[in-house]
Amino acid sequence: MDELIPLLIDTDPGVDDALALLMAFADPRHRLLGLTVAAGNVGLRHTVANALKLCEVAGVEVPVFAGCPVPLLHEADDAAYVHGQDGFGDTGYEPSARSAQDEHAALAIIRLAKENQGRLLLVTLGPLTNLALALRLDPELPSRIGRLVVMGGAVTGQGNTSIPAEFNIAFDPEAADVVFRGFPRFELVDWEAVTRHGLQHADVTGWLAGGDNRGRFYELISRANRARPADHRGGRWLSADALAMAAALQPGGISRAEDRYLAVELEGRHSRGATLVDWQGRMGRPANARIVMDYDQARFEALVRSGLGA
Repeated sequence: MDELIPLLIDTDPGVDDALALLMAFADPRHRLLGLTVAAGNVGLRHTVANALKLCEVAGVEVPVFAGCPVPLLHEADDAAYVHGQDGFGDTGYEPSARSAQDEHAALAIIRLAKENQGRLLLVTLGPLTNLALALRLDPELPSRIGRLVVMGGAVTGQGNTSIPAEFNIAFDPEAADVVFRGFPRFELVDWEAVTRHGLQHADVTGWLAGGDNRGRFYELISRANRARPADHRGGRWLSADALAMAAALQPGGISRAEDRYLAVELEGRHSRGATLVDWQGRMGRPANARIVMDYDQARFEALVRSGLGA
């Protein structure tokens, strides 16, 4: 039997997704099966192009599956103001000569879960639209996935999109609701954990300077993002998807986690897209989320350096 862990990544490549993907590309313990791509940080045309380009830059031959171009029900604003209009810093990179597969991302998720029954590690770095659609098409999907790691949410209401909501969940709350109710167990790396695990700007600059072609490409596409005043939090730069990928690839680095029941608010005037955690167990429901609270910072940074070739 193949001892490598089969890995599938659902993503909406902007700048932080790119770093997380580079980390996954460099990890020797996993066998990457493909990238399923949704709209989110920017539109689907750009997120697919970005996924293809990053594979080309890293020299990785994995299939890319285009998925949902819009949320399940309601329109949502993208995050181009953070990632650039093309999601990769508007650097004008030469597009990849590669093309996406004909198979829809949701169908690819279902097929690959069946082919890797009970062993698949599924990591979601963007809105959960593709996974929600897959779950609607195959309600037995959760039983076929060995481990689901989600980057999303703000577990005490300190969001980055609205007051209480985080971008990935707020972009498509209905999809998140489908996934969180459909999976009896998942792991969550939320925005608030990200703010506790920032990377020193000076360190990142050094890693990029010492990296190979991956580091050089990432320096270019992340330059504007790293210079944003909002991301200068005590001299630290935040990369949400990178932290989620670290927890997925090396769960041994998780130093503290809390098991709680978690749901998504769909209707609140000021709280749509918020992740509501039953911290006190008042609802009497079994925990569906393992919420990562703390991760070993040195291990996280080592994985980032590895992804950049530094």
